[in-house]
Amino acid sequence: MRNRWDDLEAPTGETDLDTLAYAARLLGQEETLAPFEGSGASLKRIVRNLLDEAEEILFISPSRHLPGSLLVADLVPLRCKPLARLIGLDLRTPAKLANEVACSRTLATSAIPPIDAVLHAALPYRCVFETQPDAVLAIGCTPRGALHLDQLYAGAVLVLPYAASGLAMAKACAAALQDHAAEDLAGIIVLHQGLLTFGDSARLAYSRMVDLVTRAEQYLDEHRATVLQAPMASSQERRDSDSELPMLREAASAAAGRPLILALHADPASRSFCRRDDVAVLSQAGPVVAGQIRLAGRMPMLGRDVDAWQSSTEPPAGEEGAASSAAQHDAAPRIILDPDLGMCALGRDASEAALAGRQFRHAMEVVLCAIALEAYRGLPLGEALAAEASTRSEVAAICAPELMVFAGEIALVTGGASGIGKACVQSLLSRGAAVVNLDINQSVETLFDRPDYLGLHCDLTDEVAVLRSFETLTRTYGGLDMLVLNAGIFPSSCRIESLTLDHWQKVMRINLDSNLVVMRSAHALLKHSPRGGRVVVNASKNVLAPGAGAAAYSASKAAVTQLARVAALEWGKDHIRVNQVHPDAIFDTGIWTEDVLQARAAHYGMTVQQYKTRNVLGVELNSHVVGELVAEMLGPLFEKITGAQLPVDGGSDRVI
Repeated sequence: MRNRWDDLEAPTGETDLDTLAYAARLLGQEETLAPFEGSGASLKRIVRNLLDEAEEILFISPSRHLPGSLLVADLVPLRCKPLARLIGLDLRTPAKLANEVACSRTLATSAIPPIDAVLHAALPYRCVFETQPDAVLAIGCTPRGALHLDQLYAGAVLVLPYAASGLAMAKACAAALQDHAAEDLAGIIVLHQGLLTFGDSARLAYSRMVDLVTRAEQYLDEHRATVLQAPMASSQERRDSDSELPMLREAASAAAGRPLILALHADPASRSFCRRDDVAVLSQAGPVVAGQIRLAGRMPMLGRDVDAWQSSTEPPAGEEGAASSAAQHDAAPRIILDPDLGMCALGRDASEAALAGRQFRHAMEVVLCAIALEAYRGLPLGEALAAEASTRSEVAAICAPELMVFAGEIALVTGGASGIGKACVQSLLSRGAAVVNLDINQSVETLFDRPDYLGLHCDLTDEVAVLRSFETLTRTYGGLDMLVLNAGIFPSSCRIESLTLDHWQKVMRINLDSNLVVMRSAHALLKHSPRGGRVVVNASKNVLAPGAGAAAYSASKAAVTQLARVAALEWGKDHIRVNQVHPDAIFDTGIWTEDVLQARAAHYGMTVQQYKTRNVLGVELNSHVVGELVAEMLGPLFEKITGAQLPVDGGSDRVI
């Protein structure tokens, strides 16, 4: 592990909290440290309260936050003394402990603190970092893991057995420190939990983390326990995932009781692991760390199926195992291993699925290194499930996050690089959907930088390119729930007597033919949507009230309207609903330049503002209005409506 500390980059003249956040971000960049949502960093400071009394405050990274992006503003301030005293209590109910930790905040509006704050408060060190290094975990996940680690660190690190909860870990660490001089220790390892390092400053605690992880990596190298992927067990090509992944996602979502995102990892390392002769044993041998995703597999050699997932993952009864609506998805596996498909990671949204995939890739490294060193011994499955149930109960007791309406669902928008299409993308993202955006404008690829957005440069008139985009969509998110057909062109005005066949065919190819190809490709995915597929077509006011000089445009939009009406008739049996919007006078789109607006307003003898509001309601419309309506039509409000056509025009006397 490389020491990334750079004196030129490190905060100077700032507070020690800036240094803490800087060091935490450095740790978050490490490829060999597994990402986990926990208490990655903390620092104690003396602060004067409103009564002008000196008080020790623990500033800690929040629960459900990855350290790679930690800012000072993210840190949660907690009263240290009341927290440290909690380790003397016998709080068997996780909800009570979670409540006590949350109540120790000095700022009511700060984020939810992690349960491990009790441990950080109790440790007699000013700064603490907590990580899950692959090398340290690999050594610890062997039958003689504690022995190996004691031999490696020779008293500089305490090695403690697995603790079932944050409070138990805090008690164990406090008890162990009573028999050791605190200043002689560089860190503490809790088996199946991770590594803690500490010091009087963030720099010292960070340097100790780098040193201890590096020594573990060297130990594995010296014992020739580096990762060597097993060769492929078969030369058989990976079977077509486009038809299997949506069905697999549908089944997993049914087991979870809500839609899930499914991300396929078909890289050589993942597929090699899935094809190991002993993968059936390894996948069921228990997780690497407590609270980690369950390693459940859909593997032919085990005969595991969807029905088995539900029965084998029932949470324990009582308050400690109570499943909140936010945690129902634990009834389904987070990881599915298939020798042909590869590794599939699931989550309630794209971020959670991405995190599950990253965690399992680290788990594969740990398992293979442990095997090379000695043998892999995971946390017993019963203890792992109890730890997960406890964690769910702790979090649900104080924060029970409400998932957004489209969480776990996937939408495809065509022509979403600008205008109405971009507004649709934004409205869908704001409601929690993962969105795939197809556009001929290459800027679509960088429109948003977030895990729930995938922009693909695609010429929709190229059928091969469209099919390729659907393959990428399926492998990235696992299926499709919502389709917004928005792409189209509005050609320059041309009267029928001057209309060439080339002009006509170009408009038809973009506005009609491409929509047929997209709809045809989408049907197989939409019919496996956990909540039923949904389509909204952006047609035009010209369908209802055509204008002179727009024969090709009006005819193409009328044709796509008829296509959508037939789809509503044919696809209803597949629980797919198809509705349409007919916008008019949406002036913040690319075709409405200032020159065009001035010219059209002058044609009617109006100012630009008068021209923009020349509708029955006298209102100005924009892309956002259309995007919001489209999102609502894809949501539960329209769940029993199909074949509808709604004008979005402020009221047109020609349409009314």
